[in-house]
Amino acid sequence: MGYEYTGDTHEALGESYAADADPFPTRSSMNFPQWDHRRAEMGLLRRLFFPRCWNADELLEDRSAIRDTLSDLGTIYCRGIRPYTGSDPSDTVDDVLDRLPELRETLKRDVEAAYKGDPAAKSYVEVIRSYPGLLAVTMQRVAHELYEASEPEYARELTEYAKTVTGIDIHPGAEIGEYFFIDHGTGVVIGETATIGDWVRLYQDVTLGALHFEEEEDEAKTLKKGYKRHPDIGNNVVIGAGTKVLGPVTVGDHVSIGANSWVTEDVPAHTSVFVSEHPKQERKRSE
Repeated sequence: MGYEYTGDTHEALGESYAADADPFPTRSSMNFPQWDHRRAEMGLLRRLFFPRCWNADELLEDRSAIRDTLSDLGTIYCRGIRPYTGSDPSDTVDDVLDRLPELRETLKRDVEAAYKGDPAAKSYVEVIRSYPGLLAVTMQRVAHELYEASEPEYARELTEYAKTVTGIDIHPGAEIGEYFFIDHGTGVVIGETATIGDWVRLYQDVTLGALHFEEEEDEAKTLKKGYKRHPDIGNNVVIGAGTKVLGPVTVGDHVSIGANSWVTEDVPAHTSVFVSEHPKQERKRSE
């Protein structure tokens, strides 16, 4: 069974492309080297969200090309969802694709956060084409829409693919606010029931995870599902490399957590957390 997108998202995306202004790229025909993906979903999403950065000038010039690309993406989504449900997911896919213009604006804010939050960033284009955190968050934001539409298995496929490419593991169930930035990113884990506010910055090897697991009352020792077990992170929070925030704890607004911290209790707003006594470093001259 084929899928053809019949909504008006292609018009909204076309208007969004036309509204782009500096420091986002505004010229066409930038002709970057090709960057292919093993999962076609990622390549199509990149083209739809940032066509100038991914050699998709036809999307800037022809609204029907946007509609055709949406149909291509929707066809893959239907093919990915149908084996799990056994039913036609076209209505769900329509709803997810209709959210893409809004998600594009959110991702533009993520690009801004990355540029402003990294002294090494030289341009928005560099962030869009090079930063693994943006790739992982792009896939997760769309996968979250599928998760919320009761298609969690296929949503998990998408975020697991992003993990293989970036080393960043964000469950599609996690709720992420605006202006989100993961710097470097390798080893970052964000659990299913985590929530993250606006203007949050994470560094490599950060875990927003569970502290312990509950079991169902059965002889098979099945771990309980569907309960709150991951942290809630407020607005304007920075979490340093190697930090583990574990359990259903709350980290308030305007909090800075230093590298290699271990957080298992609530952190009030306007607080700095850091390791007060670092291990003593021994040095021995080799003969």
